[in-house]
Amino acid sequence: MAYIMIVDDDDDLAKAFAKVLTDAHHEVEIEAETSRVLERINRRPPDLVILDVMFPGNSSAGFELARDMRHDHRQLGEIPILMLTAVNSKFPTGFSERDIDADWLPVTDFVEKPVDLGVLMSKVSALLQRGASAIERSERAQ
Repeated sequence: MAYIMIVDDDDDLAKAFAKVLTDAHHEVEIEAETSRVLERINRRPPDLVILDVMFPGNSSAGFELARDMRHDHRQLGEIPILMLTAVNSKFPTGFSERDIDADWLPVTDFVEKPVDLGVLMSKVSALLQRGASAIERSERAQ
């Protein structure tokens, strides 16, 4: 069981994701406001963050939060971030995995909206497995 934080202002979508993830025996919290995420994560770091890109009033809030987690709060830098994006449907940018970058887009992976729940679960499982492997390697090295 993993602890997963969903950061998305779309309440219906976040609740649907939470239902699927809790059915898979994960503990899930939802946060709709990016301004509250760092405080919550610092209190209890999740095993994975599922993060939307666009929020009301700031169409790049998800990008900014990911950068804050990776650059300004280094202790959060190892938490996998699965970014949810509707960028390609809103803007014809051709956004893809090749855009993941330590500075510009410091996320672990992304999934495009509308989200196929099977794809979401596959990516969540892979990211949690990768994170567990990294922790094991770190503990063996100590």
